[in-house]
Amino acid sequence: MAPHASCVARGRGGRHHLPMGLPDQISAALAPTASRRDLQLGRRLFHLANGVAIASAYALLFTHQQLVHVFGTIACLVYIADRIRIHYPEAAARVPWLNRLFFRAEEEFKESAMIPYAIAILLTILTFPKPAALIAIYTLAIADPLAAVVGIRWGHREIIPDRSVEGMIAFFTATLAVALAVLGLATTAPYTALAGASILIAVVAALFELLPVRIDDNLTIPLLVGFTSWIACALFDITLG
Repeated sequence: MAPHASCVARGRGGRHHLPMGLPDQISAALAPTASRRDLQLGRRLFHLANGVAIASAYALLFTHQQLVHVFGTIACLVYIADRIRIHYPEAAARVPWLNRLFFRAEEEFKESAMIPYAIAILLTILTFPKPAALIAIYTLAIADPLAAVVGIRWGHREIIPDRSVEGMIAFFTATLAVALAVLGLATTAPYTALAGASILIAVVAALFELLPVRIDDNLTIPLLVGFTSWIACALFDITLG
């Protein structure tokens, strides 16, 4: 066979050309095997740390315009890195643990969840008032992975496929705590208004999580929570600034 020949691998993303020079054992080591039902603590902790760091930087260090520039650049770099991972698997051979630790089997030949995650955070920062954006990003960072871990480890009462009562309660509780904390620090509204708005945000977000939406929840959760926070604060007369 010619030195530059390649083989064709098929995945959900279509035809992908892998170099024949990549040894079989390295290809096997690189291939992700996890599914949504796997705990993947490394991936979920990375998800949490990223979101918390971004939201905290927005809250404490950057203005709106500064963060748009900074995170816009980061989102572009994340997209480029993901394209390289997919189309140049020989480059990923230098870090053979990466796919197994941070990616799922369904992402081997298509974009990873980090792409809608980055896009959603950027859209959230661009669209919503700062407190609403912070609630949305912290919810994505904390409530989403927490609900998954609780559901996988302790979820025994299933509501719908892949959704349990225990996971929903974890999501509701985390979202409620996030909303109370952000609104309590960012506004001077009375506690009754803060509590009412926070409960409404948490209820809507937890119920939305049960819907069988086919769009990646890394994209839908922050946008839904951002809009809900904006509306809930208006209903309870909370000024977001």
